[in-house]
Amino acid sequence: MSDAYTRPTNDEAAATAALPNFAPAAGDEPSLTEPAERRTWSGDLRFMLVVLAAIVALFLAFALLIAFSPTGAAISALAIIAAPIATMVAAYYGISLALRQVKDARNAAEASEARARAAEQTARESDAWAAQMESGLRVAVAKLKAGAQDTRDVERAAGTPNDFF
Repeated sequence: MSDAYTRPTNDEAAATAALPNFAPAAGDEPSLTEPAERRTWSGDLRFMLVVLAAIVALFLAFALLIAFSPTGAAISALAIIAAPIATMVAAYYGISLALRQVKDARNAAEASEARARAAEQTARESDAWAAQMESGLRVAVAKLKAGAQDTRDVERAAGTPNDFF
């Protein structure tokens, strides 16, 4: 048996030991300076750099096209240069989006597992608290009956069925 279920010695300790703590901890809320936020910004920055590099490459291609006379062959050459660049940018965006979705799903799963563990712990604490309250009620009714006192009011206030005691 652990120390968590031992009988407190005074009323203040009983109030703090018997009742489960439902308040969130101080460090439960995420802050903007966490590494996950920095990694998200870093991923967005990488994507912006890839897009910027693609735009610069296309700009250079257009500049070369204008500088060396815009003919049909030059336009075809520009299309040959621009198509792979656009494809690489789109592929990079698709892959980074898929990776981010997988990471977000993994984080959501971990968070839900943590919430489930916390709910299980709270349920165990609530069950232990209810068992303590039931035990205390049974002791109180037994003492009242031993003292030849009427327990009907206590039983009604507790909301117990007729055959509970």
